[in-house]
Amino acid sequence: MSTKYTIGIDFGTLSGRAVLVEVGTGREVADCVMDYPHAVIDEILPGTDLRLPPDFALQHPQDYLDVLAAVIPGVLAKSGAAAEDVIAVGVDFTSCTLLPTLADGTPLCFLDEYKTHPHAYVKLWKHHAAQPYANRLNELAAERGEAWLKRYGGKISSEWLFPKVWELLDCAPELYARADCLIEAGDWLAWQLCGVKTHGYTATGYKAIYDKDHGYPALDFFTALDPRLADVFDKLDAPIIEAGNQIGVVTEAAAARFGLAPGTIVAAATTDGHVAGPALGCCHAGDLFAVLGTSACFNLLGDEDKYVPGICGAVRDGMVPGFYGYEAGLCCMGDHFAWLTNQAPAEFVEEAKARNLPVIKIFIERAAKLKPGESGLMALNWWNGNRNILVDSELSGMFLGMNLRTRPEELMRALIEATAYGTRMIVENFETHGVPVKRFIACGGIARKDPFTMQLYADVLGLDIQIAGSTQSPALGTAIFAAVAAGSANGGYDTLLEASDAMKNVSDIVYHPNPEAQAVYDKLYAEYKLLHDYFGRGGNDVMKRLRAIRAEAME
Repeated sequence: MSTKYTIGIDFGTLSGRAVLVEVGTGREVADCVMDYPHAVIDEILPGTDLRLPPDFALQHPQDYLDVLAAVIPGVLAKSGAAAEDVIAVGVDFTSCTLLPTLADGTPLCFLDEYKTHPHAYVKLWKHHAAQPYANRLNELAAERGEAWLKRYGGKISSEWLFPKVWELLDCAPELYARADCLIEAGDWLAWQLCGVKTHGYTATGYKAIYDKDHGYPALDFFTALDPRLADVFDKLDAPIIEAGNQIGVVTEAAAARFGLAPGTIVAAATTDGHVAGPALGCCHAGDLFAVLGTSACFNLLGDEDKYVPGICGAVRDGMVPGFYGYEAGLCCMGDHFAWLTNQAPAEFVEEAKARNLPVIKIFIERAAKLKPGESGLMALNWWNGNRNILVDSELSGMFLGMNLRTRPEELMRALIEATAYGTRMIVENFETHGVPVKRFIACGGIARKDPFTMQLYADVLGLDIQIAGSTQSPALGTAIFAAVAAGSANGGYDTLLEASDAMKNVSDIVYHPNPEAQAVYDKLYAEYKLLHDYFGRGGNDVMKRLRAIRAEAME
């Protein structure tokens, strides 16, 4: 009897990757990664000289199809496995990443008449130009006493679906009218694989204000926002399917295009920040799993329904069946490390070239030689706004304490420390509101490749931090959910717990807090909280005033 596999395909902010996993053991047989040719479109629209407005973050859906056509054959070629031995495939994606399409799934930006229209393209999760629409949505929900608002910490942001939808309607009504379907990019890709349009419950529950007991907010809420939203549910019409369920099988056309066997089971799409839990064995109350990459997602399982202000959401069965999945995060982590790396002085670049290392390694090595508190610097890690617990994309980053002796590596250390302080704010917020953190486990490139940062996190948090065994935990999690979608009758598993127990991948690396460093960081964290509240809770709205002045200057 031949070995059976599943494929998990993880679409992040800058690249997509696939992992081929042996169903019986969880062994990751092969992986393959491809960068998006268009990356993040935030300055000039491709093929034009059109400069995008501030806070736009678009992508080209052709990139996603190109990834599928590269990484699926890639893992099969690397492994030597036959496509016929793949029993199921699944996709996870950043969310909310919104795409307007025709009824047959054709993206509007594929049409000649809309190729030069920014609103026809994918709006990435970090497209923050929709924030004014999120603000009005929050105001109306609070005025009406909408019960669902508490499930999302009392406030939603431009990272959610409906602000992006309303922005499309208001800024490009002709495109909104032409769009038969408004769909998450992950669900669109699953549709391309199997020909069946669905909405994955994970993205719908966390980013589209959907509750399995009550559905979406009432239509009269949306028409109160804007009467032109009267048909919004027509454009969202599709079955909502929970993770670990089959939605269809690979079509003949998709098989020929992407290298799979026709009839391969396709699992419901999921979101990349939530799907890693089973790959890490996180299936119990108190388990917090962190996905550390371009941004950072902190996902906590709880066995009770609690109101936690300032989080992204709490969704029943949203991450693991039988638990409430609480989501929070930082919307800028690796992004601003990369920003600083791009400003590297010549000496850093030359050393990196001489040692054949990425420039960021030089920053990290030098930052690691500093003692906690030695630089005298503090940063607010809001280069991309604040996701939690302030939920405000109009905030911006800052450094405090710079002088003429400040070195680039000190700035890097201050940024890393700031993300750790932001993480501690989130953990303390969970625990203050009755959702305890009993176990902290981290995955992603930063977790596995950067011991300095992970030790610093343990010191700041005062928690043990365990590290994933897989280099591709979200993709592995998606492969595990695909095995559940296949079921035991097809060589998979009937429950998520069975699949997780058999296929998870956790290392024995654990970072323990250093008491001396922790004592210094406790003092610094107290200062961070003061700055956090002063600039983030209305003590001084200078960041927003500067944004307004910038917007006027760019008109």
